[in-house]
Amino acid sequence: MIRVLVTGSNGLLGQKLTLLLDNDPKIDVVATARGTLNYPLSRGSFDKLDVTQHEAVDHVITTHKPDVVIHTAAMTQVDQCETEQERCWLNNVTAVEHVVKASEKNGCHLIHISTDFIFDGTYGPLDETAKPNPLSYYGKSKLAGEEIVQKGSLDWSILRTVLVYGITQDMSRSNIVLWVKKSLEEGKTIHVVNDQWRTPTLAEDLAMGCLLTARKKAKGIYHVSGDEIMTPHDIAIRTAEFFRLDKSLIKVTDSTHFKQPAPRPPKTGFIIEKAKRDLGYKPHSFVEGLALIKSQII
Repeated sequence: MIRVLVTGSNGLLGQKLTLLLDNDPKIDVVATARGTLNYPLSRGSFDKLDVTQHEAVDHVITTHKPDVVIHTAAMTQVDQCETEQERCWLNNVTAVEHVVKASEKNGCHLIHISTDFIFDGTYGPLDETAKPNPLSYYGKSKLAGEEIVQKGSLDWSILRTVLVYGITQDMSRSNIVLWVKKSLEEGKTIHVVNDQWRTPTLAEDLAMGCLLTARKKAKGIYHVSGDEIMTPHDIAIRTAEFFRLDKSLIKVTDSTHFKQPAPRPPKTGFIIEKAKRDLGYKPHSFVEGLALIKSQII
């Protein structure tokens, strides 16, 4: 039996991961979130936690003494990070410092979730040896968080991921698949770019990547994403086709037509061979991911 503490348990990844761990009889899961937990646990426990508060982080981790901490909590709204930089740094860097210190103190293995936005997008897909060069403040904050983890005197894993999609019963934020589906169902015309490339990641797959890492206490950096490189336009078309919605409402455009506060890397996507080899990671295909979402829609 190992005890695993999850930060950010109300987020999309946090929910999928916490429930996955809660269903594993060999794991004692401790869910944490800033607010009340949005769903019931069958065996695990819950503690309120604001990761930006050093004393709170130290108290919760010291109280539960987990074998593994999986740090999913972060500020991920890219444009908001650009316009609210102090808040971004507090959530994505200072909070990581708190989690690292408490994990060091209690001998925890730390699994930290990061992003493809630490890269500049000059080429892709990328493996774990690619050199980071973030374009946005969000990317800079996530890279700074990675560096804090790597400098810590503890065992650590960094799982970088790309464009996570999926559905939960209480969605505080949408994602590309749900946005496309909802927009087309409402008969709205949408403009979707075809000059950015990603390997979209099903939330359940990323959660499984976290579980596999926790079981092995695997050390180092792993790229954990989907296995198919697509543009957002490709994603929109394939989503429309799967749900039998009107593709004619999807208009192709490019990123020069969008004025966004934060620049996006043009081409990322991940090579995930290391995660497949070392962790036994095997993602769903994009169509399989859409089918899983369909099965979860009430």
